[in-house]
Amino acid sequence: MDKTPPAQTLTQIYQRLLTRYGLQHWWPAETPFEVMAGAILTQSTAWVNVEKAIGNLKAAGALSPQALRDLPPHELANLIHPCGYYNMKAAKLKAMAEWLREYHDNLEKTFSLSLSDLREELLAIYGIGEETADSIILYAANKPAFVIDAYTRRIMSRLGFKPSEETYTAYQRLFMENLPPDASLFNEFHALLVTLAKDACRKKPLCNYCCLKDICIATGSLLSFQTRK
Repeated sequence: MDKTPPAQTLTQIYQRLLTRYGLQHWWPAETPFEVMAGAILTQSTAWVNVEKAIGNLKAAGALSPQALRDLPPHELANLIHPCGYYNMKAAKLKAMAEWLREYHDNLEKTFSLSLSDLREELLAIYGIGEETADSIILYAANKPAFVIDAYTRRIMSRLGFKPSEETYTAYQRLFMENLPPDASLFNEFHALLVTLAKDACRKKPLCNYCCLKDICIATGSLLSFQTRK
């Protein structure tokens, strides 16, 4: 059965995470376009590898839409090699750069689109799915779209808020229907959930270390499992 968390529960979770971990200052990038490129490069890889690929692009003067369009595919793939799936990601970066040509590479003009229109256009670009699109919308365009990733799904499921239909939209609705449409709030909340997932709510969780253990319905069974192991 669906169980939509009330606003006060989400607020409590957010405040606890903020108290525990502090402001995350995410997304770590110098420009909105760097965020966009990073959102593609981070697909199926660790962030440390994305940083290496971004560093290579910067060193080559290739971190701009025009530079990406001009760069031969094999050269671009070589630059982003550290992040894996480099041939596919090179094609995705070029597709995004081609899309930006329609806006004369003007990100201010691009981001002036409504959230729904921007999301629709991003999803039409080769290689950009819902998580990547919402990452660009939230972290580059500063518009309130809550990003759902594997970490968020894991935590919300363990807390007892797994929707009956485990779709991206259903998980996103948990947040967007119970929180004010505030990009800064969504930014910090998502980043804090990622931090919690890496720190305590891992695949093999460290429940005793988690600041949400007393409100997590899975804590008892997970602790029991850990004890048996």
